[in-house]
Amino acid sequence: MEHRGMKKWRPFATLPEQYIGLQEIIDKQVEVDQPVLTEEQMEQINFTLIEALHTNKQVYLTYYKQGQCITETGFIQFVDSLGDLFIFIDGVFELKNKMRLSELIDVRLA
Repeated sequence: MEHRGMKKWRPFATLPEQYIGLQEIIDKQVEVDQPVLTEEQMEQINFTLIEALHTNKQVYLTYYKQGQCITETGFIQFVDSLGDLFIFIDGVFELKNKMRLSELIDVRLA
């Protein structure tokens, strides 16, 4: 059994290396593959986007970008299902974002 008081005698020099190693592991964990949606999920997303567009309701938008799933809140301004495009107005900065429908993972009315 390890004695509790032993730990403090370890050299501090190893800490940064351990930290860097840990950070790399964390970064790798954060990177995920883009989830593959079913036809049903895609239809649901489309339906919610169009509903949000017509009712001007705020949405929670989850999309995939560079290995990460990002969720934002805002309003849908334009949807083009055939062109795989929609315009989303960021609720915080009120910036217009042109995005691909194919990058979406989830949309929920706020």
